[in-house]
Amino acid sequence: MKRSITTITAGVCALALVAGACGSDDDAASDDTTVETAAPDDAGGDEAATDNGADAAAGDCETTDSVSLQLQWFTQAQFGGYYAAADQGFYADQCLDVEIKEGAVEIVPQAELASGNADFAIAWVPKALQTREAGADIVNIAQVFERSGTLQVSFADNGIESPADFEGKVIGNWGFGNEYEVFAAIGAAGLDPATDVELVGQQFDMIALLEGEIDAAEAMTYNEYAQVLEAVNPDTGELYQPEDFNVISYEEEGVGMLQDAIWADAGRLADDTEYRDAAVRFVAASLQGWAFCRDNVEQCATIVTEAGSTLGESHQQWMMNEVNKLIWPASGANIGLIDQAAWDQTVEISENTPNLDGATVLTGDPGDGAFTNDIVTEAVALLDGVDLVGSGYSPTEITLNEGGN
Repeated sequence: MKRSITTITAGVCALALVAGACGSDDDAASDDTTVETAAPDDAGGDEAATDNGADAAAGDCETTDSVSLQLQWFTQAQFGGYYAAADQGFYADQCLDVEIKEGAVEIVPQAELASGNADFAIAWVPKALQTREAGADIVNIAQVFERSGTLQVSFADNGIESPADFEGKVIGNWGFGNEYEVFAAIGAAGLDPATDVELVGQQFDMIALLEGEIDAAEAMTYNEYAQVLEAVNPDTGELYQPEDFNVISYEEEGVGMLQDAIWADAGRLADDTEYRDAAVRFVAASLQGWAFCRDNVEQCATIVTEAGSTLGESHQQWMMNEVNKLIWPASGANIGLIDQAAWDQTVEISENTPNLDGATVLTGDPGDGAFTNDIVTEAVALLDGVDLVGSGYSPTEITLNEGGN
């Protein structure tokens, strides 16, 4: 079986329209790190592919197309499906050599895509739509995360059980486009973000919460929430427990917005048949990677770690398990399809939720060309036998260790 080379690079933001941070405790991207992610050899590779239902023609490629994927954050299990697709040879099976570009605070993935520095990009929908409204000709071709993973976490004794309890409290958020759900929840609770709540900038960690500097911290289910559960409670000498905290899920509050999606260049899709064909194959292999990570949580966490992540083993496993919950089971015919109701909710919040300056994410409807289900539908047709619904999915139990180790 052909071996696939995946290069992890930290790029430079070409269009600084909206920062693409997504919450991580990595300190810095690793520049120009090249990792050889070998597809399985002939003895084990076909078995791995068969276990995931792939009817791939490994080694039958007359040519291999080289494409690049820009991530929106550092290497971590949030992107496990893409690393697994490289490691397990799924991209190679689709005659692709995929360069995975690591993200960073200063990198805007959808801007990298629009400027031609990447062929595909992973970005949250409201951020990408804002960049699109500013002139970027990009389109959502696969909605991988169906559910929002954004939380607001506080100590239980603070009494913050709903967004209405934000009144008079110090509420942290990351900014950079990660705060839209926070503002939406504040507005839905009938509060004025300018007068009723003290909103403060928060680092991409939970230190300010743990040190008592803020009352409630923004967190992702798969990352920052784990950080507080990996910390030692000074009163007990043991790790904090879930009952020590109140957790508000913006998905459950009805203000969840669509997050990680695969974006492509709309103009190239329309005019370049080779690019469109590569997009279909890229989505197919990526979805197969996510199906593999659903069924192989620990192995996928290891794949990501070996690809260059600096997160600890138990933290990485927690992340992979929590990310799976945002994907599986699929609510429709398969993962990747854009659900119109979820899309409409994201757009409605983007158009109607003002920030402290009174500005909204979008000034108008993004229109029909902002997403398409055509690519993902064709991609699924290439994956005969792969379970892309996961109706029997159930998460595993992960034990976190101190510091995520």
